[in-house]
Amino acid sequence: MQRLASWPAKVVIYILLGAMAALTAFPFYWMFVLASHDRSTIFRAPPPMWFGDAASANYHRLVGTLPFWRNAWNSLYTALMATATTLFFCSLAGFGFAMYDFKGRDALFGFLLATMMVPGLLGIIPYYLIIKWLGWLNFPRALYVPGMASAFGIFLMRQYIASAVPADLLDAGRIDGLSEFGLYRTVVVPLIKPAMGTLGIITFVGQWNNFMGALIVLKEREAYTLPLALRSLQGLISTDWGALMLGTALSVLPLLMAFVVGSRRIIEGLTAGALKG
Repeated sequence: MQRLASWPAKVVIYILLGAMAALTAFPFYWMFVLASHDRSTIFRAPPPMWFGDAASANYHRLVGTLPFWRNAWNSLYTALMATATTLFFCSLAGFGFAMYDFKGRDALFGFLLATMMVPGLLGIIPYYLIIKWLGWLNFPRALYVPGMASAFGIFLMRQYIASAVPADLLDAGRIDGLSEFGLYRTVVVPLIKPAMGTLGIITFVGQWNNFMGALIVLKEREAYTLPLALRSLQGLISTDWGALMLGTALSVLPLLMAFVVGSRRIIEGLTAGALKG
């Protein structure tokens, strides 16, 4: 009887979850639909709900107006470099804060957390002046070097390492002759892969969608990343919405693939603390 009584509740739950999933996925589906229509069809009433035959024409106008694939490479390069450097420096700093007791550690970690409360807009002018002084305007490194060691990333790594890496395991590694960096590389990194996956996806998506930073330091169209390049398609008088929607759809594909590949790591990283508790 209890099993029979639970079936209606399960059906209702599945229906609600399915409806929420469809509601979440619909904007992505409609974006790809609009990418296959021209401007006159996009603004038709009622709007199109199925794929059209203008995708090829939209693509030719897109690559004829923008160095689209060059911009895509700029976005991919900066996102990958930001992800790799953030994972390395943040995990290394988190390891130091979590596993070493040194003078001023708590005060330094508290100052690090305090920097997370400062609005990012306050640093726009100093950021531009420093990048200009270094001569990095129009260079991709101006986008990923300043964020190599983010306060949030260090905090996330520190909290995860403190709960996932036993101090006795490090002592055993020292007895076996491992150096401190060897402990980090061979003992710590394999144990914190869920947290690194979570931070990696967050960093990749954040850098891929970085519009403000690119707007500040990138001045030439050849150096644009995708968010800035697609924004340049929007004119004051007219906008080629078909080409813009196609470019937006193509720019979203890497994010969807990254999420599909790393979603398991994200869930593991977010639930690890609760499971360990």
